Amino acid sequence: MRLKSRRMIASLSAALAVAASVAIVAVANPFTAGAQVICSPAWQSSAIYVGGDQAAHNGIEYRAKWWTTGEEPGTTGEWGVWESLGECGDGGGPTEEPTDEPTDEPTDGPTDPPVDPPTEQYNVAYFTEWGVYGRDYHVKDIVTSGSAEKLTHIMYAFGNVQNGQCQLDDSFAAIEKAYTAEESVDGVADAWDDPLRGNFNQLVKLKEMYPHIKVVWSFGGWTYSGGFGQAAQNPAAFAQSCYNLIHDQRWDGLFDGIDIDWEYPNACGLTCDDSGPGAFPALMSALRTEFGNELVTAAITADGTSGGKIDLGGYDQAAQYVDFYMVMTYDFFGAWDADGPTAPHSPLTEYNGIPIDGFTAETAIGKLKSIGVPADKMLLGFGFYGRGWTGVSDGAPGGSATGAAPGAYEAGIEDYKILVNKCPTTGTIASTAYAHCGNEWWSYDTPATIAGKVDWLNGQGLLGAFSWELSGDTSGGDLVAAIHNGLN
Repeated sequence: MRLKSRRMIASLSAALAVAASVAIVAVANPFTAGAQVICSPAWQSSAIYVGGDQAAHNGIEYRAKWWTTGEEPGTTGEWGVWESLGECGDGGGPTEEPTDEPTDEPTDGPTDPPVDPPTEQYNVAYFTEWGVYGRDYHVKDIVTSGSAEKLTHIMYAFGNVQNGQCQLDDSFAAIEKAYTAEESVDGVADAWDDPLRGNFNQLVKLKEMYPHIKVVWSFGGWTYSGGFGQAAQNPAAFAQSCYNLIHDQRWDGLFDGIDIDWEYPNACGLTCDDSGPGAFPALMSALRTEFGNELVTAAITADGTSGGKIDLGGYDQAAQYVDFYMVMTYDFFGAWDADGPTAPHSPLTEYNGIPIDGFTAETAIGKLKSIGVPADKMLLGFGFYGRGWTGVSDGAPGGSATGAAPGAYEAGIEDYKILVNKCPTTGTIASTAYAHCGNEWWSYDTPATIAGKVDWLNGQGLLGAFSWELSGDTSGGDLVAAIHNGLN
C-alpha cells in the first residue's frame, strides 16, 4: 500500500474557506441557486485520511474527523469517523453568466509553499537520522529555517549495509518516535496507533507541503561502508534488497531513489576495500537496473591526486548509471594531523604552502572531467562545519598545533552555527574562511565563501551543490540560502 497524501494544513484551510464560500454563494447568488458542493476525489478503501480530509462516496461528500483507513463513509454512524456534508455533484456551471467583472486585483500573494523547484540546478542537503538525539534537529527545522523552499533534494543518512543487503539502521528514529503537534511538520501530533511515525512520517508530511523536494535514502557513509565489499560480490541481490527496503509498504512512496556513499571502493576509509576497480561500476549498474527511472546517486571521493582514490574507484565507468555524483570536496585537511600544519579543510584551489598538492576541489572536478564524467552530473560539496586545531599561535595557515580543538560533539570539528559566533573569521585562503581565536585555529565556509564557490561551479557547468549536513546550519538556514542564491 502506498502512502496516500494527506492535505497540508494550509491547503485544508483554503479548502474549507472555499467550501464555506460555496455554501454562502449557493444561497445568496441567484445564478447559482441550485448549486451543489463539488465532489472531492472518490473514497478509496486503501487510502489513509486524517482529520479534515474530504472524500466523495455514492454522491455524498464526507469529511474525516480523525485518522482512518478502510472505514466506508456512510456506514460509521453519527458518532463515527465520517461526517456527512450532504450531496455533491460534478460542478456543473450556472445557466447564466454574471455581468459584473471584479474591479480590483487581489493584493495578497499565495501562502502555500511553492510547488515548482526553486532552481533548475540542484541544491541538495543531507539530513542525518541520528540528528534527532543530541543535536535536537528534526524535519520541522528544515521548514522553520526557510531551507525547505530552497532545497531540491534531501538525502536521508544513513541506511546500513550488512550481509550484502541494505538495512534500516535506527528504527526508533526512523519510524517509531512520536512527535507532538508542536514538534510535527504539519502541526498534527502522532497518534499511538499511527502505522508510521518518526523521521519517515515527518518527511512524508514535508513532501506534501513541498512537493518539489525529492527524498533519497542514502546508504553507507564513513561508518557503514565496510559492508559494500560483500554487497559487491552479488550486486543484483544487493540492489534487490535495497529496492525492497526502500519500497517497504509502510513507507512506499516516500523515497525517490537511492544514494550510495561508499567510502571508498578499492581504497581505504574507515576500513580498506580490495574489490577492484570494477566493483563500484557493477554495483551501480545493478542499482540502475533494479530502480529503473528512480534516482540513483552517489557521494564520491574528491581525491584527485595521481594514483589517488578517483583513479582507483571506477567512477568513470559508473558515471553512466548515476543521475549525479556528489563530490565530497571537504575534509581535505584536519586535526587527524594533530601537530598541523593548519590548513583549510575545503580549499577550492591550490595555494602556496598547501600540505598536499592536489587536495583541492578544483583538482577533483578537473580529474573527474578528464576521465569522462560529465560536468552536468556533478555537484560540488560543502561542509556545514569547521575543522580545527588547538595549541596554535600563528594566525595564518601553516602553523603548528598540539592537537584537535574541542568540539560540541567531537574533537576537531564544530558546526558552523557555533563557530560563526564562537570563533569569527579572521581571513580567507583558497576561497575558504579561517579563524584564529585564542589558541584555536578553525577553517569553515561562510555565506561569502559559498557565494564565491558557487560562482566557480556555475562557471564549470556543474549541476549544482550539496551539503553535509543540515543541522550544522543556523536556525535561519544561512548556508542553504547562500547556495540557493548563487545557483542559476
